[in-house]
Amino acid sequence: MTTPATPPPAPARKRRRSSGPAESWSIPRLEEWGLTRTQQRLLLILGSVAGVLIAAVALTMGISAIGNDFEPERATASVIGTEPRPDAYRGWPSSAVFGPIAQSKADPRPLTLKELFPARTLKEGRTTLRLAGTRLESDCAGAVWGQGVVDLLVRGGCTQVARGLYASADGRYVAQYTLFNLRDAASADALVNGLTTLHRGGWVRPLESARAAFPSGGHTESSGHAMGHYAGLVWFSRADGAEPTPRDDFVSLALTVRGTEKAIFRRIVAVAPVPAPSR
Repeated sequence: MTTPATPPPAPARKRRRSSGPAESWSIPRLEEWGLTRTQQRLLLILGSVAGVLIAAVALTMGISAIGNDFEPERATASVIGTEPRPDAYRGWPSSAVFGPIAQSKADPRPLTLKELFPARTLKEGRTTLRLAGTRLESDCAGAVWGQGVVDLLVRGGCTQVARGLYASADGRYVAQYTLFNLRDAASADALVNGLTTLHRGGWVRPLESARAAFPSGGHTESSGHAMGHYAGLVWFSRADGAEPTPRDDFVSLALTVRGTEKAIFRRIVAVAPVPAPSR
């Protein structure tokens, strides 16, 4: 009796070799800001990505508090006078990501309007802001009011102040971004931290434009951000001056205005040494 032949074993399936990490990668936020992938990798090596993410979370939480349950102390009419000022303010000191530009001597190239405001519009999600006016000057004290603020700028060795005024595409909001070029990170920290109390009796002067204007006596909000030897002030409000409602996304509005800061990140890349490729 013949034993039936054993069928041959099925051919083994070849396992697909893992392709490993994709060579093409990017960080959406930094890519939107115009940083190349090489520049993004450099920021990653410098530890900037973690810093940016932490700052973004902190910014969102902080501005959410400003727009909702944060109740600032209000200055008396005799202190404020008729000068415009924010009803709410939060300051954020510089982080390690801005270490390469902590000193102005490491980043001596003067700011330019073309560098800070290259586009006529800023977009973030559903928010679109249109540039209504810009100004760059060396008289930092002339761009603010309030002796306490002036003193901080003088002590901080301020050499430039740039302002950009925006109106939302739907005409609902107005915003201004102000950037101070100071001596060092300590001076920038002193300014944004000092404004926590000083904003009640001193602030940045708004630019004048027929296309956008802060409402006289209206509710406005703000935040200050030290970035190495720079200090940026974000200031925004509803165009009608009313306090925000749940329909008003002040978080997105503030983040949109901060699109101006992409110029600062490019300066970090320009100043920081490029690490040698690993072998």
